[in-house]
Amino acid sequence: MLEQRPLGAQGLRVSSLGLGCMGMSEFYGAIDEPEAIATIHRAIDLGCTFLDTADVYGPHTNERLVGRAIADRRDRVVLATKFGNMRSPDGAWTGINGRPEYVHACCDASLKRLGVAHIDLYYQHRVDRNVPIEETVGAMAELVKAGKVRYLGLSEAAAATIRRAHATHPITALQTEYSLWQRECEAEVLPAVRELGIGFVAYSPLGRGFLSGGYRSFEAFSEGDSRRKGPRFQPGNLEANLAIVEAIEAMAKAKGIAAAQLALAWVMARGKDVVPIPGTKRRRWLEMNVAAADVKLSEAEVAKLDAAAPVGITRGARYADMSTVNR
Repeated sequence: MLEQRPLGAQGLRVSSLGLGCMGMSEFYGAIDEPEAIATIHRAIDLGCTFLDTADVYGPHTNERLVGRAIADRRDRVVLATKFGNMRSPDGAWTGINGRPEYVHACCDASLKRLGVAHIDLYYQHRVDRNVPIEETVGAMAELVKAGKVRYLGLSEAAAATIRRAHATHPITALQTEYSLWQRECEAEVLPAVRELGIGFVAYSPLGRGFLSGGYRSFEAFSEGDSRRKGPRFQPGNLEANLAIVEAIEAMAKAKGIAAAQLALAWVMARGKDVVPIPGTKRRRWLEMNVAAADVKLSEAEVAKLDAAAPVGITRGARYADMSTVNR
């Protein structure tokens, strides 16, 4: 069973490793909802009880899936979802919205789709540059007062934005991409949240699966897999980035563990205030990920991984359009 630990300084406790549910409904190839639900159930049984979704995944279908999976075990999970990104019914991305009325409407819609009375951790998925963060967080605080939300979070927010938000209402968690091939948050964001007593939730801790070593060419991604559009996975960039994977694989082999487990152990070694939420839609990969919590790294091993994947080594941007990331 996974350790339960505080996330932030506001009273929330979560499993030391969570489960990202996004890929169960979209982005990474074929969908198998019965297996996805079985994966969520297995996660809960293993003590991996921190579940992450968002209204935009599907769109909307992932929240419904998670809601069905936890319907008879709601009291055993910490449920996180997000608002702010907008998509049309056909799936097209249409912008970011942080207006107070939109915050309230999104929360009510998510509660209905999830089939729950409250959301444990409610994130602004992306910062709306056209709405002061104080207005958005002020509306989120109203949800806490109304009992619809327990704790508040931000995703992909800059340090200055986090400070302004936290001054408006205590922020419990900041969710940002963090892994051996994405370490830029170490410069400003991670120090800021630690100063403020905000927990750090690391999404894509396996670099969208790349750091597991299972993808060694562009052709490995099936048609419809969103990674085919990712700059880091394009021919040329992908081959250059394999150097990071090969370093991880070599160390993992020496320890007798999987590359994915070593990559997750590195994230978990950054501190007990850092909680990775690797995504998977299959039980076998979930069980492998959860076992990473038992991997212990020495200071020398951490230093060796740091040296193999220094900040800025990764070839290619995280997203084709980085304009939605608050920097």
